[in-house]
Amino acid sequence: MPTDFIGRILRDDLPNPDNAPELFDGILTRRVIAFFIDCVIMFVIILAVTVIASILAFITLGLAWLTLPLIVALTFVAYYAVTLGSSSRATLGMRATDIVMTPTRDTTLDGWMAMIHVVVFWISCSLLTPFILLIALFTPRRQLLHDMVVGTLMVRRSPMVRHWHAYAGSSDAA
Repeated sequence: MPTDFIGRILRDDLPNPDNAPELFDGILTRRVIAFFIDCVIMFVIILAVTVIASILAFITLGLAWLTLPLIVALTFVAYYAVTLGSSSRATLGMRATDIVMTPTRDTTLDGWMAMIHVVVFWISCSLLTPFILLIALFTPRRQLLHDMVVGTLMVRRSPMVRHWHAYAGSSDAA
């Protein structure tokens, strides 16, 4: 089994851009569009929470406003944990752009992994923007920095389904 830069084991069935370029076709553009779609969705959610907090602020004499920064942070983490940690392994923006997240190591992709992914994403964005996008130009699978650290890979969903079926068929024959 090949190892990554940290030395952990990579899965054998990971798609290769040389053998399956359709999985990575326009993946960076799709990720940017998905990010903006997700930002709009989270903005609407946060706007609704802000309206509720302002109503509660009158009742609590302004104390409800103190919870707003915590609610905003929890909204981001919960949105990604619920959507990426689901069986679809994609946020609503990723679903709209035909993207799915796949683990690159022998681990399961659950809500905890999704939460770690989003926290590392926002930390790397805060510190290294726009360099996280530049890194993807030099990685064969177009992974961003946080993808490599957490051990995930973004691919197009529709061709990926065909890839996994082809891989499962070749391993059955072996």
